[in-house]
Amino acid sequence: MVVDARAPATGRSAPFELDEEVMSQDDQAPMRLRWARMRFSIISHLLASPPEPGELAGRIAELAAKSWRHPTKGSLIRLSPKTIERMYYAARAADDPVGALARKIPKHAGTHPSITPAVAEAIEKQYHDHPRWTWQLHHDNLVALAKTDPELDPVPAYATVRRYMKAHGMFRLQKRRQGKAVDAEIAPRETRSYELSYVNALWHFDFHDGKRQVVTASGELKTPCLFGLLDDCSRLCCHAQWYAHADTVGTGRR
Repeated sequence: MVVDARAPATGRSAPFELDEEVMSQDDQAPMRLRWARMRFSIISHLLASPPEPGELAGRIAELAAKSWRHPTKGSLIRLSPKTIERMYYAARAADDPVGALARKIPKHAGTHPSITPAVAEAIEKQYHDHPRWTWQLHHDNLVALAKTDPELDPVPAYATVRRYMKAHGMFRLQKRRQGKAVDAEIAPRETRSYELSYVNALWHFDFHDGKRQVVTASGELKTPCLFGLLDDCSRLCCHAQWYAHADTVGTGRR
């Protein structure tokens, strides 16, 4: 039994202080090893200094009254006397007390017992035909297929299907965007080099119609034109200005 100890304890119930260096090392250790180290630190005094006959219950009660640091969350917790007693006897009877206190690995870990061969075949076929589907969409379609194919019933849960697909490398393929990835599929465009090799040797100018109309002083709506003047070699915009008309009259040049 694990009880979260929110309030700070004093006296004999003071929390067990773990060394910061040990805690930093535990952060890199697997979760089951962190639990084993925490449990061993609790009952290690009982193993190093075995209680005299009749003293075990009292020693365990003292440990149950203390607060301990959660191995993964960092919060303070308390363990029941029964839990500490089981930990003590498990560690005392084992050649490797730390390993005996680690969380047991389920026998079916890494396997997918609820994924039948028929379901596995259906998942692989769906992924082959629709590699851009999400895991949720694959599961929804399995549910729909099971209504017409009794071999797929019962359909495993979504989390099971997702774990199975991840374990077998069935990740969603992202849709390719327009860019370098599809340059080979697009007809090549004509690429023109600059006409002159020196700056200020040649200027180009052109007009561009604006996307919005403006109200003139007379109250008329007109579409302005942007006049741009670019240097041929450096592509520097030497001048840009809005005009009312796209002609040389509007720019004041003949």
